[in-house]
Amino acid sequence: MAEELSGVIEGTVFRNEENGYSVLEMKAGRKSVMVVGLLPAFAPGEKVRFEGEWTEHPQYGRQWKAVGCHVDPPSTLKGLERFLGSGLIRGMGPDTARRVVETFGEGAMEALQKGPEALVKVHGIGKKKARMICDSFREQYSLRQAMIFLQGYDVAPGLALKIAKRYGERTRDLLEQNPYRLVDDMEGVGFTTADRIALTIGLPEDSPFRYAAAIKYILQTASLVSGHTYLPRVTLLRDAADALRCAPGDLEESLKALVLERQIVLSDVEGETACMLESFYFAEKEVAQRLTRLLKAARGVRQTESAAGKSLESVETETGIHLSPRQREAVIAAVSEGILVITGGPGTGKTTIINLILHLAGKNVLLAAPTGRAAKRMSEATGRPAKTIHRLLEYSGEDGHFQRDEENPLDCSCLVVDEMSMVDLFLMRSLLRALRPGTRLILVGDADQLPSVGAGNVLGDILKSGVLPTVRLTEVYRQAGQSMIVLNAHAINHGQMPWLNKKGSDFFFEKKPQLEDACAAITALCRTRLPAYLGSDHPVQDIQVLSPAKKGVCGVISLNRSLQEALNPPAAWKKELQKGETLFRMGDKVIHIHNDYSLAWRNDDSGEEGEGVFNGDMGMICGVDPTEKTVTVVFDDGRKADYDSATLEELELAYALSVHKSQGSEFPCVVMPVVGGPPMLLTRNLFYTALTRARKLVVLVGREECIRQMVLNDHVARRYTALETRLREAAAGV
Repeated sequence: MAEELSGVIEGTVFRNEENGYSVLEMKAGRKSVMVVGLLPAFAPGEKVRFEGEWTEHPQYGRQWKAVGCHVDPPSTLKGLERFLGSGLIRGMGPDTARRVVETFGEGAMEALQKGPEALVKVHGIGKKKARMICDSFREQYSLRQAMIFLQGYDVAPGLALKIAKRYGERTRDLLEQNPYRLVDDMEGVGFTTADRIALTIGLPEDSPFRYAAAIKYILQTASLVSGHTYLPRVTLLRDAADALRCAPGDLEESLKALVLERQIVLSDVEGETACMLESFYFAEKEVAQRLTRLLKAARGVRQTESAAGKSLESVETETGIHLSPRQREAVIAAVSEGILVITGGPGTGKTTIINLILHLAGKNVLLAAPTGRAAKRMSEATGRPAKTIHRLLEYSGEDGHFQRDEENPLDCSCLVVDEMSMVDLFLMRSLLRALRPGTRLILVGDADQLPSVGAGNVLGDILKSGVLPTVRLTEVYRQAGQSMIVLNAHAINHGQMPWLNKKGSDFFFEKKPQLEDACAAITALCRTRLPAYLGSDHPVQDIQVLSPAKKGVCGVISLNRSLQEALNPPAAWKKELQKGETLFRMGDKVIHIHNDYSLAWRNDDSGEEGEGVFNGDMGMICGVDPTEKTVTVVFDDGRKADYDSATLEELELAYALSVHKSQGSEFPCVVMPVVGGPPMLLTRNLFYTALTRARKLVVLVGREECIRQMVLNDHVARRYTALETRLREAAAGV
């Protein structure tokens, strides 16, 4: 239980108005003490009881770290006058405060709460000034009361400040009526937090508000954690009932109410009743309708197959490239159909096909991919500029609004999108909104890779629907066939063990049965052995460790610590900054883990400036300021961004990555621990995705039995999505 420290506020040394972090000087008995924490604003002379504990700051010495507070109103007229004239209230200086107290005495606070009508009775205060004073008083008073109310229910001070700013003087009334509104209204507040507040306040466990919030929470969590866009009705009620510790039947009425309010939509998907949040239902429906409309519109401007064939023959002669029948089919379909999906594994010629399509499609073609690395690789392979989808659509604003949409579509006759397996439902919708009718659309991806991190299974559903023209590439071509990475990837995809340590190979296995030995071997490989083998001058960039797991001796977190010490050890000239459990050091390899539409960046080489850094962007730390607590990162594409204490939460070390985070990227060398773990993680398609990230070399470290387990584990967790159904409905005119 937190201790208490009481005293009188003497002044505010520092205050951050954005997050409420304050450094206060307080008189506690005969001593002056420093109080720090996320707190409401205080005026000199106020009596406050702070909950918290003593801490020792390395620079500023002993101080009280507050986690909560209770304010006692001024008990004397002099104290009241000092509080009102402290500058905390706009328009109220010491002289005005004296006249207010002279007029109303101990009822001064009540007069301010009543409004400007009462305040104009004070000599020298007109209507305009009275309104300003009362508005400011209510704002400060309600903010403080709301924070104190919320902290009484164990709400963290930072979150309490956000909630108080959102609801103001209505905070207490609104939350006592329905605390679960926080889940809908406040980013970062989940059902668990709202439920704790609700039960503490005394809301009944069988409250309709609680039942409705739990149902929506289960659907939201299913999308965030597992990528589902819906849940079967039986599954939803069962999971919500488990969370609430009640019977599924108890939730029937709440589900019906949510459907009537159109917060949840019920529909038939593959013979079962699907429960969807309204946003997902309309997003899948819109994507299906836009794709089918695009398909019909493109047919009006397509070439005939014979004309496309003749054009292709001319390009083959010009480039000296000779296609297989399947590749020819893909190129001709891309031009004659106007919309096409091309899918295939490594070495099946997807890049060759894209290049020939570009020759035939002319100059007014745009290229895009979900990540910066994928766009860069696409540009290198085609010799044409490629952008991330976010940059192509010209994102801006804190909410990630895209400038390119129906009102301002992309100026192109053809758009080619690579790495489609990574594109989630809502990004696909934004992309389609920015295409004019008649624009040729080519979607390229590997259907056997892991699906998108975000909700939906866009590429998989498009392929299963059979609605859009599709070419599947299966033949591995001669040059690619010389790579054991390519051959082993296809072998694994067919449930066959890879060839290990074949002479002259680019695919190696190092046996290390013990976890600690495997971790040490991976560190040694990255530090000395592989840089020498590859002849690499940039081993940190060229070698990427990918792990199936986040935790454990060979998980991402542990490996990052080991590799940081091995590849970027501390030095006197390398400045450092600790953020939570992560130490950031000058020269560290890092990855941005959330879409941040408002984070500013600059490119010193091109002079470009803009906003927006996205999930998966990788770079190196090129600057650290421990005093200002900032870190500067230069990304692979040359952009630089500055991170402060708040945005540093969006940055992680990237010497080791999860396989999911590596999607869309390609590295010269991939090192992967194969040491066992939960079967749900060690799957064939995760293994396949990891190996296909490597361009020149793959090294597996661990146990051969673990490799066999992954190859045989063809279980793919079902992702509940309805785009396949919506596409068929749209194609049939339903």
